[in-house]
Amino acid sequence: MRAVVVRHPGPKAVVEIIEVPTPEPGPGAVRVKVAAATVNPVDLMVRNGVGGTPFAAPRDQWGIGWDVAGVIDAVGAGAGADFAVGQAVIGISDRLDVALAAQSDYVVLEAQNVAPAPTSVPATAAATIPLNGLTALQALAALELTAADSLLITGAAGAVGGFAVELAAAQGIRVIASASAADEPTVRSLGATDFIPRGANLPDAVRALVPGGVTAALDAAALGPETLAAVRARGRFVSISVPATPIPLRGTEVTTVLVHADRPQLDELVALVDKGHLTLRVAETYPLAAVTAAHQRLASGGLRGRLVLIP
Repeated sequence: MRAVVVRHPGPKAVVEIIEVPTPEPGPGAVRVKVAAATVNPVDLMVRNGVGGTPFAAPRDQWGIGWDVAGVIDAVGAGAGADFAVGQAVIGISDRLDVALAAQSDYVVLEAQNVAPAPTSVPATAAATIPLNGLTALQALAALELTAADSLLITGAAGAVGGFAVELAAAQGIRVIASASAADEPTVRSLGATDFIPRGANLPDAVRALVPGGVTAALDAAALGPETLAAVRARGRFVSISVPATPIPLRGTEVTTVLVHADRPQLDELVALVDKGHLTLRVAETYPLAAVTAAHQRLASGGLRGRLVLIP
């Protein structure tokens, strides 16, 4: 089978497609024939040298790709009665320290990383759910908000931010969204109550809307201290980027959420998609053979939606 890998992460990184034996699922795992796999900023992070960070031990070959939609074609012992050959699923490869990952013809995933796919959307759209949907859901869970709370979401037009706006608004939470001015119609359509264009003085603009500051913030744009300054004293703040996690000033509860696989949460996201309550956005599709072009497009910025590889 074909698999996308990164060699020599850093300035001399090489992204290539290699031929490897098709992996077999071990105990508690399933093998998915990939129909669609997304390209995400974390893939660029690996390419640019994640091996030099505390996230994972250095290695010669890095498999890339976190999100996948496809069909189960082999089931390992003990994977559970929920899964069968021929079943359409979505899944997440949530480990960095692997030689092969989701950008491939086949991927082996632990059963807890997989859920039945939505029936209302094609695989190209379904593949955009796991990484960013789980990140948004887990970030909101960490904030423990109620309908009485106000929430600032930065990067609200992005993949995580857009999901978070929609999920929070569905809970009746007042969402103050920040994104590029051109994205205001999209962000409001997702449920944002208030909008602040990027470039405004964020703390002052938030306090003009919510005297004293918001109850909580989800900093999807990784602005760090600027976002924290918009939160009221003893409020709550969630970062999804370790470098952008600020010092917890003014008694603020600061948490960093790094995504992890969660089958019940995947099921929840799928149910929301099938009910029409969660918007999936595909920006462009590429054949697997054009993975380098997809990475270049992601690095150029300005995307509203995910890039999807089709083997």
